[in-house]
Amino acid sequence: MSSITPSRPAATPVVLPVSKAAIWLVGTVVLALAAYYFIGVDQGAVSVFGKDMHIHEFVHDARHFLGFPCH
Repeated sequence: MSSITPSRPAATPVVLPVSKAAIWLVGTVVLALAAYYFIGVDQGAVSVFGKDMHIHEFVHDARHFLGFPCH
């Protein structure tokens, strides 16, 4: 008895030009820093956006879950 193994096409790597990789890296860093600010730094009283507490209250539980003190 012989077993027939199906042939698989060779996997080809994704080629990403350096310019596009740099754009993705910068975009990712900007989004990560914005998320870090809104979750970890924005306190309402020292907020860049004034004394509006909507952002603080929106991410309040995430702050505690991630270990950031806020009160």
